[in-house]
Amino acid sequence: MHFTGTIWRPPYEAYSALVQVTAGCTHHKCKFCTLYEDVPFKFRMSPISEVESDLKEISRYYHNTKRVFFTGANPFALSFEKLKTLAELVKKYYPNAQSIGCFSRITDITPKTTEQLRELRRLGYNSLTIGVEAGDEEALSFMRKGFGTKEIITECKRLDEVGMEYNFFYLAGIYGSGRGETGAKNTARVFNQLHPKIIVNSMLTVYSTSELYQEIQNGNWAEETEIEKLYELKILIENLNIDTYFATMGASNCINVEGHLPRDKAKMIQWLDSVIDSADEKELRRYRENLRHL
Repeated sequence: MHFTGTIWRPPYEAYSALVQVTAGCTHHKCKFCTLYEDVPFKFRMSPISEVESDLKEISRYYHNTKRVFFTGANPFALSFEKLKTLAELVKKYYPNAQSIGCFSRITDITPKTTEQLRELRRLGYNSLTIGVEAGDEEALSFMRKGFGTKEIITECKRLDEVGMEYNFFYLAGIYGSGRGETGAKNTARVFNQLHPKIIVNSMLTVYSTSELYQEIQNGNWAEETEIEKLYELKILIENLNIDTYFATMGASNCINVEGHLPRDKAKMIQWLDSVIDSADEKELRRYRENLRHL
């Protein structure tokens, strides 16, 4: 098997067959991100021969897998033709596979026509995981995400149109100290116009090798406290009115809250209220500072 650097996958892809088709990130400019700093280049597509070799190898052991997940920061950046070729290889070695997943940036969707998206859906691409992080213009701009709220709405509605499901990664703490409530309300207004199947929450952890760390040292940005991040989560959940599954997943979260919205909203808010009321900021901060790696 061919893998480069740390391999990241969403928690809900634990039972998918993992195959590397790209390594690194096409954008590589988000101020908070250190996920791909161990990759010795910015972005690279794996040779088709390597992908086919890996598919052939794991098919010997997991021939009946129902889902394949392409690893890399944003494999959906690949051209329509390359994604089509990869899907055909999956079908060759996994004839019973029902879907193909991967990470995607909003900007990876834009170059593809609606008909191409519809064809990719037919070929099996579904449940893309998109790191939108937030739906707040100020935060997206400051963190240099490379897209704004207008692009999030436009491109995700195109996915809705062709029946391609998608999931959001949300980053609690992205707004900075004092802006959590405003940012969460802005994000809810954007998300409420869309249909993410799952919203996965991570909590911002600032590492010294990130550009965001330097912004903090220079006095240009202040991090939210851990309790602020919890309050921000509560505000977001309160203001979401779409049918989705919301969950804190991954080591960056100091507490766990999950449920189906809107069905479990009251229970989730009650749980967050109880945590916020009893939380010890120093203990939560100690957890964050001892988190050596995501």
